[in-house]
Amino acid sequence: MSPLSQNSLDDARRQLANCVLFRGLVTGERDAVVGRARMRHFAAGETIFLMGSPGGSMMAVLSGTVRISISSPEGREVVLAVLQPGEVFGEIALLDGKERTADARAMTACDLAVLERRDVFEFLERQPGAWPRVVEVLCDRLRATDLQIAEVAMQQLPVRLAKVLLRMTYVETLGRPADGVHVSQRERGNIVGASRESVNKCLNQWQRSGWLRIERTWITISDRTTLEHVARTGEFSRQAAACRQESGRSKSCPQ
Repeated sequence: MSPLSQNSLDDARRQLANCVLFRGLVTGERDAVVGRARMRHFAAGETIFLMGSPGGSMMAVLSGTVRISISSPEGREVVLAVLQPGEVFGEIALLDGKERTADARAMTACDLAVLERRDVFEFLERQPGAWPRVVEVLCDRLRATDLQIAEVAMQQLPVRLAKVLLRMTYVETLGRPADGVHVSQRERGNIVGASRESVNKCLNQWQRSGWLRIERTWITISDRTTLEHVARTGEFSRQAAACRQESGRSKSCPQ
């Protein structure tokens, strides 16, 4: 973890002002809380916080990607969320003053804005109209978790994978999808609750079909329309059906 340069700091604060919690505020109100934020840079793979650690701050993603997950004593990891620029995390422990409920790690090199608990609560006392945004963030997190549990339990691997890739490429601050997403080999199985081998077989089939392009840890979406159709309807073309067959029937891929 390292601080940002002054130029990066000014740019980061401008990005933080567009975060979901602070949209709609007049300039003076927004600058008051943004000016208290500490900006930090994390290298890819670096731990931001661990489950069970004290939760005295919340973070906003300014650039890069952050993985929120929980791990079992045996080392098995379940990814709860992959956060893009414009999204916030750490708000649960900040609001109730208890321990962190999950691990947070940088999937890629990332810049974060860190807001301390006292500053957030002072801001909310001065701006009670911001509370609905906090509730919105919490509800969005709960909805996303419920959706992920339902997907892992009931949907086939190609559908889950298509949905995750589409979600991961959407960048809140841009208001539109990005061209691709960074996903390491280790993370490919964790993000959809399947084995890495099954996910790689599916991705390779989609690459042969021209839906996406894989370059080491970077996945470029080439045919977003087809992936959206698979994610929305659960209907497979012959290529997607082949992916399902190639992935095999496993406990991590419900049939």
